[in-house]
Amino acid sequence: MNLSFYIAKRYAVSFSKNKAINIITGIASVGIIASTMALFVFLSVFSGLKEFSLNFVNVSDPDLRIENATGKTFFISPKQEELLKKTSHISSYSKIIEERVYFMYDNKELVAHIKGVDNHFIQVTDFKKHLYAGEWFETDSEHVVVGADISRKLGLGLFDYNNGLEAFAPKPGKGDIENLNEAFNKVLLFPSGIYSVNEELDGKYVFCPIDLAQHFLGLKENEITNLEIKLKPSANENQVREELTSILGKSIKIKNRAQLNDSLYKMLQSENLFIYLFSTLVVILTLFCLAGAIVMIVIDKRENLKTLYNIGVTPNSIRSIFFTQGIIITVFGLTIGLALAIGIILLQQYYSFIMITPTMPYPVLFEWQNMVIVIMTILILGIISSWIASGTVNKKLLQK
Repeated sequence: MNLSFYIAKRYAVSFSKNKAINIITGIASVGIIASTMALFVFLSVFSGLKEFSLNFVNVSDPDLRIENATGKTFFISPKQEELLKKTSHISSYSKIIEERVYFMYDNKELVAHIKGVDNHFIQVTDFKKHLYAGEWFETDSEHVVVGADISRKLGLGLFDYNNGLEAFAPKPGKGDIENLNEAFNKVLLFPSGIYSVNEELDGKYVFCPIDLAQHFLGLKENEITNLEIKLKPSANENQVREELTSILGKSIKIKNRAQLNDSLYKMLQSENLFIYLFSTLVVILTLFCLAGAIVMIVIDKRENLKTLYNIGVTPNSIRSIFFTQGIIITVFGLTIGLALAIGIILLQQYYSFIMITPTMPYPVLFEWQNMVIVIMTILILGIISSWIASGTVNKKLLQK
């Protein structure tokens, strides 16, 4: 067995005659355990909150959305649709017509997005699962599904055929407007369902059949604003992008969920970085205790070190004793702290001991990448701290 490792192990597991040194070493070990737990728990809690936040986004956003790079609408031919159906990486796709329009009901006004969708839309996204009243509309009808916030602001009811929801959109074209009624397309809609996802989405969309939206907005056959795609689990996004470009041409713009919610993802990444740096600062402060403990042990064992030096052990070998001891204490604290933290996270994840509301557990998520981050952070900082502390061993100390 390596001499430095053998002596370092003895120093790490045995108690010193000086009680103060034992207390300092114990505090350093407990500090490493606590900081390891804190770092892993913070990262796991944020992962849970991040997943919780993105679940709302995933309801409304598809895996990929195709838009026109140069304009608002584009055409998709029957031949292109056949090629899309034959693509092995696409599970389903939906043609979409979306426009911001003016709504009026019972002298109440609101501006929101009308979103015309085909029958495949409920296969591409999970919107239908978030209906809390009524039902999804049938094709070739004037029924619509509205958000809970829109329903509340306008006082909408379901299947009220005596009072329809009026929608207005500017007519496409050029020239002067002589009659206000000729400037707008108008359609009468009847809510058949109400969805509830979150405050933003609940006040944004009114869903209707795509044919109705196409006629209302004055668009031509096969003219759409975007195409929403659901990928198969095994699909490679880069390959799908190449296939879509070859089928639909180079004038399209393809966005994934991260690109559709660029600001949200950037905010979450910034918050994750802040939490990691803040937690790492706590770890650094804790490892100062480890460095102090090693320095105190060096002073306490000075007579023993002189004996080792006099019998021929080099200063570098003596220095490696305390460096190794620091690593042993770090690994011990890391192992215990990580085991406790993983246990806490898994218990919360599967048994929900902490609740936000009576029906909503506090979100946490165990991720292997968080465990790797914690291990690497603690080990690297522990090595640096041990190396700095072991540097106090020098010839001047050994010759006094």
